[in-house]
Amino acid sequence: MGQESFLTISRRGVYDAGTMGVKVAVVGAGSTYTPELVEGFVTRGDRLPVDELVLLDIDPERLGIVGALAERMARRAGWSGTVRQTLDQVDAIEGADFVVVQLRVGGNQARYQDETIPLRFGCIGQETTGPGGFAKALRTVPVILGLAELTAERGAPGAWFVDFTNPTGLVTQALLDHGHRALGLCNVAIGFQREFAKLFGVTPDRVQLDHVGLNHLTWERKVLVDGVDRLPDLLDAAEFADYRKEYAEEIPSELIQLLRALPSGYLRYYYMTGRVMEELRGGHIRAQEVMEIEAGLLELYKDPTLDTKPKLLEERGGAFYSDAAAALIASLHAGTGDVQVVNVRNDGAIPNLPGEAVVEVSARIDQDGAHPLPTEPLAPEMLGLVQHAKAYELLTSRAAMSGSRNDALIALMANPLVGDYEVAAPLLDALLEQNRPHLPRFFP
Repeated sequence: MGQESFLTISRRGVYDAGTMGVKVAVVGAGSTYTPELVEGFVTRGDRLPVDELVLLDIDPERLGIVGALAERMARRAGWSGTVRQTLDQVDAIEGADFVVVQLRVGGNQARYQDETIPLRFGCIGQETTGPGGFAKALRTVPVILGLAELTAERGAPGAWFVDFTNPTGLVTQALLDHGHRALGLCNVAIGFQREFAKLFGVTPDRVQLDHVGLNHLTWERKVLVDGVDRLPDLLDAAEFADYRKEYAEEIPSELIQLLRALPSGYLRYYYMTGRVMEELRGGHIRAQEVMEIEAGLLELYKDPTLDTKPKLLEERGGAFYSDAAAALIASLHAGTGDVQVVNVRNDGAIPNLPGEAVVEVSARIDQDGAHPLPTEPLAPEMLGLVQHAKAYELLTSRAAMSGSRNDALIALMANPLVGDYEVAAPLLDALLEQNRPHLPRFFP
């Protein structure tokens, strides 16, 4: 995706004997993920009648390539709406019922720096976790809040601002703390749901998760299949031994048994910091892989005969991205009341976390938004880490908006993967200097 790229999907017009259609604005249309979104929207016309798909980005070349593929995919699916490209934020957001945001301020070059600079200071380099995620948040939060303000001013009455931009939980916290009508979404939970559905031989709608924590810091404490918890079977039954062996490639089986829960893959940064550092120092930089994959995807997208998403897109990550995105927006529009995992205010769902904290949990979705389902308190070994990470998120959001080095230093020290002042201070200087073009609040 281009720097600060934007994507907007919109629908206007007449639907079902006079009902106004839905305009969806997707910010970041130059993203190679966009075909996933297009597929999700054009196949859900029964619940989400989109007339016009407006694609917004600041990079006209990428927008043209991806937008043309989006048009071809829509036509192949028999979708009769309009696909339109624009470089104008106001044009895209004006009258939008949904604004979908998937931007990356600074592009993948900034991601590369997020993943490599921390290594020089003995810290994990990762795009959403640790000091890399901190740098990304400083670049991202002001841009996202600016888009949300524009949506409040120029979007349709009651427009929803739906964020897929990482670090999703932190960004959603900032959006809600600034009074915006927003939800955050990640594809980790839907990936688990689809995986478990396949393991148990059922359709995904029969699987509901007790998915708890913060974005990229979550555990599956229950796997309900038709209301019955099958997690003990996954942890103990002989028939799932192969699954446990495969899972152990990221999280050791002994640790899973100790927790009696399935941690998301991102927990390895906290539980296995030393091993991850060895891997990163060995040269495994994900940003390099992503840049190579994206270059290959854009070449494929240029093919005027291509009208389906290519197989290579699966290597980019983001499995079930279109399902999660389109399902959430369709449910918000249709008010179907189904259960999905989103980033939303806690409001008592996790009893031992503050109500105003944004958490990632199962929620019932209707036209009024996401209503988190009550769940059990977090066990102490989970609660401590979540509280630590939430404090860091709140401090980072404050620093991103204040542009204060002192605020930023306090936030970086609060990061569970940093902590040490003598590490945080020089690391912050390096991150700020590298990101100077994207941090006007720090460098007015």
